[in-house]
Amino acid sequence: MTNKTDRIIIFDTTLRDGEQCPGATLNIDEKLVIAKQLARLGVDVIEAGFAFASPGDFEAVKKISQIVGTENGPVICSLARAIKADIEAAAEALKPAVNARIHTFISTSDIHLEYQLRKSRAEVLAIAQEMVAYAKSFMTDVEFSPMDAARSDPEFLYQVLEGAIAAGATTVNIPDTVGYTTPSEFGAIIKGIIENVPNIDQAIISVHGHNDLGLAVANFLEAVKNGARQLECTINGIGERAGNASLEELVMALHVRRQYFNPFLGRPADSQESLTNIDTRQIYKTSRLVSNLTGMLVQPNKAIVGANAFAHESGIHQDGVLKNRLTYEIMDAQLIGLTDNQIVLGKHSGRNAFRTRLKELGFELSDTELNKAFVRFKEVADKKKEISDWDLEAIVNDEIQQAPDLFRVELVQVSCGSNARPTATVTLRTPQGEELTDAAIGTGPVDAVYKAINRVVNVPNELIEFSVQSVTAGIDAIGEVTIRLRYESRVFSGHAANTDIIVASAQAYVNALNRLYSALQTQEKPEEVSAQKV
Repeated sequence: MTNKTDRIIIFDTTLRDGEQCPGATLNIDEKLVIAKQLARLGVDVIEAGFAFASPGDFEAVKKISQIVGTENGPVICSLARAIKADIEAAAEALKPAVNARIHTFISTSDIHLEYQLRKSRAEVLAIAQEMVAYAKSFMTDVEFSPMDAARSDPEFLYQVLEGAIAAGATTVNIPDTVGYTTPSEFGAIIKGIIENVPNIDQAIISVHGHNDLGLAVANFLEAVKNGARQLECTINGIGERAGNASLEELVMALHVRRQYFNPFLGRPADSQESLTNIDTRQIYKTSRLVSNLTGMLVQPNKAIVGANAFAHESGIHQDGVLKNRLTYEIMDAQLIGLTDNQIVLGKHSGRNAFRTRLKELGFELSDTELNKAFVRFKEVADKKKEISDWDLEAIVNDEIQQAPDLFRVELVQVSCGSNARPTATVTLRTPQGEELTDAAIGTGPVDAVYKAINRVVNVPNELIEFSVQSVTAGIDAIGEVTIRLRYESRVFSGHAANTDIIVASAQAYVNALNRLYSALQTQEKPEEVSAQKV
């Protein structure tokens, strides 16, 4: 493949760079759930992790390689510094994948060379070539990134890229590591590379960028116009600091405006063929899954997947949409998988109907997962007369989350009112199987519940975020609770859904505490290598 390809390769780094967002840490099973959904979404490459960073990252890359890295599945990629031990760990973790890629990187900007690496340009050039060649000895697909490329001296950047391609790199990635550039500047960088790197036709040009100035998506689209053919992005734009370029925004921009972008990829302007391999109908569900598992809520006015993205309140807008949707909508909500809130099941529905509807919604569950979800469905159906697709999605996402099953909520009972002191009684089952009950008084019912839970679990923590969202309209709607708590310098998230928001609050809190408790038990902490990021 060369830069003359007439489509855009989507490289998803939700499980690597996206997970570096504080509080978004995922366990291995959660990463696997997301990886499976990314495969259904149709991404070309999944960067599954940083194999050398920790035993957990290594196992996650290996497991995703085994289960998702099939012959017809996406390329599975692992990040590695330009260091032999990193590359060896990546190669070992990627062994089960049919199609695998090592992504190695080293800084090239003078500020990074002086203060981070403390190496000369000549040393960095030699290391880049040597380590690309070393990665190439393990597999044919090798990507190279000159970290902080956007702030690197162009002439030195051209030299490093030429050497990396000569050593075997099949993709060269140009990162705007600190989110500093503007669209015209970033486009000029890509154009300069094509004009000044003699062997650039032997590799795909990729781009990676952060959203510190809110320009990541715009930068990428300008890069496409100037010859970039791979976009490195994340679901919901999650990632460290202000996040990464958003996958859903890039894909839909290229889809809705394909007549504009077609000529830049050598296509007829009126071509209706998609510019990516993404199944756009999977976008909304993927967004919701990542939001639920990471605990990173999507802002209501977020483009494409926000709650208000297709909402119209203005009378003029509403009138226009009723007459012709094209008056104020540039895309159909169904295109991203956002269907009408159609009632499909009730308490008399059987397991087969439940399984069939889940398949129609794109969920592929194991028998164990299906059984758990069906039990929850029946519980909810007893409380709600009508179960919508959105309710089903909330139930399934809640049940298939694989948080460590250590402490478990057995009972929650609260007493509160305008002239009463909020009091909560909580019973938890401990990891040893013992049932412990305690009670507490709080400023409100949820505060009382959390204080009672803390008395049982007895693990110090600080609650830093609590949010409740309604899945559907109506007084009997399922409420989704997301919480984040801090222990020392680490942040842990929890999520739960229930028609009773007090119960959901308790379950979400215990979910987060289980992650914290599990981390304390294993004492698995990220190594210093994770501080160096593309």
